[in-house]
Amino acid sequence: MTREIDYGNLMHTAMRSLIKTVLQDVADNGLPGNHHFFITFDTNHPDAQLADWLSDRYPGEMTIVVQHWFDNLVIDDDGFAITLNFGDNPEPLYVPLDAIATFVDPSVEFGLRFESAEHDDEDLEDSIVTELEDIASRESEPKPATEKKDADVVSLDSFRK
Repeated sequence: MTREIDYGNLMHTAMRSLIKTVLQDVADNGLPGNHHFFITFDTNHPDAQLADWLSDRYPGEMTIVVQHWFDNLVIDDDGFAITLNFGDNPEPLYVPLDAIATFVDPSVEFGLRFESAEHDDEDLEDSIVTELEDIASRESEPKPATEKKDADVVSLDSFRK
């Protein structure tokens, strides 16, 4: 029997630990600066807790935004509890860490996506970039396109004696 190191699971564990550390800091100190999070999670996860009307409205997957108004952020070893505002109705949620599909902080263009083993590294990188671009386009006002200056071409002959 050959033993192998399961880098995929080790990486997922490290990434979830990072999310847990970041959320604990926010629970202790609040959100610094312009930081905010888009967290997509599996609403069908057996340990996910959300109101029936939310799971009916978001079967399979839901993205929450931790930004302006949130309350009761409590982190434990397996996930986090948070109360968010849905149309002026505060709703408590519990999100297991292993139910998280994406974690994005668009203020610093940081994102994590948990993929299955069938995706290769290039697909993963492309999907994170696409996710960040999608979020950035939803957040910001359209900006006028800036003209890119063509590169200056210098002949090597000008340096020869």
